[in-house]
Amino acid sequence: MSEILGRELGWEDNIEKDSGDFVLLPEGDYDFIVESFERARHGGSEKLPPCNKAIIKLKVETESGLAYITHNLFLHTITEGMLSAFFAGIGQKKKGEKIAMNWTLVPGSTGRAKVGIRKYTNKSGETREYNEIKKFYPKENPNADKGFEAGRF
Repeated sequence: MSEILGRELGWEDNIEKDSGDFVLLPEGDYDFIVESFERARHGGSEKLPPCNKAIIKLKVETESGLAYITHNLFLHTITEGMLSAFFAGIGQKKKGEKIAMNWTLVPGSTGRAKVGIRKYTNKSGETREYNEIKKFYPKENPNADKGFEAGRF
């Protein structure tokens, strides 16, 4: 997993990789693959107390190139519905089912989500845009990634 997340550079290290083109997806529904996730901590806010969080990096392949979307999942009862939606979206959970979140199966999982565009103003006063996940769609066949088909051996 360390290669996916990269590594720290030293002050004297060589660099060569150029900046890639940023792909902003139009709003809509897209298939994704979970490239990686990182365990982190949310420091607390007005709406949510301090809690664990998973920083999920999703990859979307399009004709315009690869788009990457970072999505935070907060591990708190207030956001349990969002956690359920994510795990249903990658096929680990069915509606109404109680499960233990299996984070080891998250990288490489696939799903479909509604992607939106969020605008913000940076420190220089410029308006910028980035993609955000609006909704995860439940996976139609939760066992599709596992090569399992009911009634087949």
